[in-house]
Amino acid sequence: MPGARDRNTPKARLLGAELRSLREQAKWSGRKLASELGIAQGTVSRYERGERTPSVAHVARVLGVLGVTGAKYDEIIGFAETASEPNLVADSRSGMHAHLIELAEYDRAATRITHVAPLVVPGPFQTRAYAREIMSSVPPDERDVRVEMRMARREALRSEREFTVLIAERVLRETMGSDAVMREQLQHLAELAEWPNITIRVIPASVHTWTLAHNGSFVLFEFAKAAPTVHLEHFRGPVFLYDADDVEAYRDALVTLSMATISPDKSAGLIADIAEQLERAQS
Repeated sequence: MPGARDRNTPKARLLGAELRSLREQAKWSGRKLASELGIAQGTVSRYERGERTPSVAHVARVLGVLGVTGAKYDEIIGFAETASEPNLVADSRSGMHAHLIELAEYDRAATRITHVAPLVVPGPFQTRAYAREIMSSVPPDERDVRVEMRMARREALRSEREFTVLIAERVLRETMGSDAVMREQLQHLAELAEWPNITIRVIPASVHTWTLAHNGSFVLFEFAKAAPTVHLEHFRGPVFLYDADDVEAYRDALVTLSMATISPDKSAGLIADIAEQLERAQS
């Protein structure tokens, strides 16, 4: 369609997911929508998957056909106006919470995923009890949804994708909820460390020089046929970095950070030792 942009950005994927959701809520098939708009069904599919960024005019036509009006219309049009921008800040005040779904899609699509975890155990590696403690301040109904989405993300671990976790030692030693919750979490990490596609390396407490981990948690997603993406986790506004220079800076800094970690074998041993200490403390 004239005006469409071919750049595949995180924001384009979020926009596509939202348009798909609205279409499904209206009980329209992709074929019916394509026919109404006078375009190929494949074009609709590419927009909804975020493989292409639709023009604002196209988004306005879709919203009009589906009967979307008012604040929702304004929100999505505003989102579409910047959908081709390379980086994305997901505003948690918006009704579009699709960044949670986006993370799950990235987990499934990426071939290599690197988690840097200086504060808490990364989401896909959390136990249910640990995740609930992390989200203890979230209202119960929303917490249940978020925990289930986080548990669903764990399925990506059962694949041929390569996962690397660089986790600070203090994360392992800081009790979240209770000793029982933390011991279960540590035992879970120890089990995952034995999987052939998962590498867990600990950033020891003895490291006193600045590393990239001091900037906070982030995830590097690498794909077979697409540019890599960095996800920064913040309290109210998760950020997706797609710009090549930004992502490359993170990849370069990861090399230095990896050199500050202990080996996978020693890391697994440390995790097991801390879990054993908690078990003895409980008995």
